[in-house]
Amino acid sequence: MAPRYFLPYGLHWIDREDIDQVVSVLKSDWIVMGRKVEEFEEAVCKYVNCKYGIAVNSGTSALDIAIASLGLKKAEVITTPFTFVATVNAILFNNLKPVFADIQKDTYNIDPDDIRKKITAKTRAILYVDFAGHPCDIAEIKEIAEEHDLYLIEDAAHALGAEYRGKKVGSFADITIFSFHPVKHVTTGEGGMCVTNDKRLADRMRILRNHGIDRSALERFDSRHSWSYDVRLLGRNYRMTDFQAALGVSQLRKLDKFLRKRRELAETYTKKLQGTPMLTLPVEKPNVKHAWHLYTVLLDPMIDRNGFVSTLRSKGIGATVHYPPVYTFTFYKKRGFKSGDLPVTKDIAKRVLTLPLFPRMTKRDVNRVVDIVKETIGELHD
Repeated sequence: MAPRYFLPYGLHWIDREDIDQVVSVLKSDWIVMGRKVEEFEEAVCKYVNCKYGIAVNSGTSALDIAIASLGLKKAEVITTPFTFVATVNAILFNNLKPVFADIQKDTYNIDPDDIRKKITAKTRAILYVDFAGHPCDIAEIKEIAEEHDLYLIEDAAHALGAEYRGKKVGSFADITIFSFHPVKHVTTGEGGMCVTNDKRLADRMRILRNHGIDRSALERFDSRHSWSYDVRLLGRNYRMTDFQAALGVSQLRKLDKFLRKRRELAETYTKKLQGTPMLTLPVEKPNVKHAWHLYTVLLDPMIDRNGFVSTLRSKGIGATVHYPPVYTFTFYKKRGFKSGDLPVTKDIAKRVLTLPLFPRMTKRDVNRVVDIVKETIGELHD
């Protein structure tokens, strides 16, 4: 029997207010890197309690300029292999060496104990990822960074609105990056942002996103200023449009509502799936507030994960996998990247799967997913 409809793992939610805001900018005289981009930067900074925001055209671009702004040479950056490839690509973009540390068994976040083991004389930074929206053990990671004089970059692409020890993610690291891809908590279509409390790094990132130019277009087009400019760094064109920023500003007003809905759906999943055989559910540590970008479950090793995902998808449930470890992809294998001593990553990567979770879902949708998950476990296990 064909499924009633296919339920993807993630989906944006854009309403009439969002559309009207975008149209308003499209009708204006300024549609790239103007006042609306500044407004969006200020709004995000206010939300996460950080001083400086640098909006760019993707979360990947944010990672790139965040690392580039540190000015590192011939250095190693410790990170997790259990992430989207953009995290590691950004290290390679900057001619630095990624060094993989293992992950924790409960949150799948980078393990501070293994970070310590991977530090060498060449280590200059730690790039940690808040997997699925659950903040890492930030205090321990900061302690390691301070002890070894290392920079910290937080990849919070999954974690806008998450909290650690009562404080929103966004001002713990030297630089934090967010993503505004359509499946994230708020969207600008494609888009990203770096936030920091360090003015020097903020100034460098603003230059790096704009071809290395030291003055913005707003300044150069203002009759009160000169047209002239200088190129101070090797930058790229990572600029955000004003109509993207307008969408971001409008979406950000609804972020807390989206977060509440995600939590409600995640709690429903947990309640309905609790005690299901062959299934381990996600955790939320006492000192954090999970942003629930993803709802991931862990299958018993006796169940073929790939077959399980295929069966769910054939039944209309858009389950997927977050993530195949970075070192498993052809590009990285050809360049000598290996799994090394990463036993937890190897185990989790074989068994993890992501169930649909996004604010437009209903409890009826969750019940449908739960019923099919339980049904499929019974079919494959028997």
